[in-house]
Amino acid sequence: MTLRAVVFAYHQVGVRCLQVLLARGVEVALVVTHHDNPAENIWFDSVAALAAEHRLPTLMPTEANPSELNTAVRAANPDFIFSFYYRHMLSPELLALARHGAFNMHGSLLPKYRGRVPVNWAILQGETETGATLHEMTAKPDAGAIVAQTAVPILPDDTATQVFDKVTVAAEQTLWNSLPALLAGTAPRLPNILANGSYFGGRKPEDGCINWRQPALAVYNLIRAVTPPYPGAFTEIKGKRLVIARARLAPTEPLICANLPPGLQIVDNTLLGICGDGRAIAIHELQHEGCLISLAEFAELTNT
Repeated sequence: MTLRAVVFAYHQVGVRCLQVLLARGVEVALVVTHHDNPAENIWFDSVAALAAEHRLPTLMPTEANPSELNTAVRAANPDFIFSFYYRHMLSPELLALARHGAFNMHGSLLPKYRGRVPVNWAILQGETETGATLHEMTAKPDAGAIVAQTAVPILPDDTATQVFDKVTVAAEQTLWNSLPALLAGTAPRLPNILANGSYFGGRKPEDGCINWRQPALAVYNLIRAVTPPYPGAFTEIKGKRLVIARARLAPTEPLICANLPPGLQIVDNTLLGICGDGRAIAIHELQHEGCLISLAEFAELTNT
């Protein structure tokens, strides 16, 4: 018997997981997604476009839980509700409409990094691995029982985009591998012990402001956690916001930079970010308003 699902989805994980459901023969009775925000850098694929390609009924509500949405989901008569990077919490009344359960794909190894932008937070906190977790949805975010999860490494120089690509594949694998048992009603329900993790909120572009008095590793983690296409880690010089688009921890010994003040400095024809512990970050790409700044342009800026 073909089982029916209503799918709430957005972003790259939403696209890939919707494709998994279709490949596994699930009848997708309704797709609910978001309108793209014109103020946001849209660097990911479109769930709405994929749904249109497969001629799937689609809603794009402007409110988190409008009454019309509950009516539409009830009319779809779902066996399952899935949420794949949908940006709103779903109400308990809506979740109860799924006969066999409602499940979310989260971009961390729960119970760690519950909440918003888990990939970015994991890099900021210096983690060496993260992953994707399929879990039951409850009234509390990312708190339901765990069905399955897949881990991926975070390498020392990985940026958020690189880690997000890994997490997307992990989400696809997690759903593909667990879906047969989930549809058969035999999937496990593992404890999601919230005391073993923490909840993290969303981040704003202003959170990318660099405090050069921090240790170099903390600054470097911030740079790679929010590097473009995310808003970027930045510093301001003479009223101009300079975004560090690409960097590496410099091999320089701390004593070489110990007498330099924190901040951007040119040393031996190289642009360095001097940090509070005396270590440096080698800046390979610096941007102002989306345009690259050369070393000569930076020198002119700081000398005027």
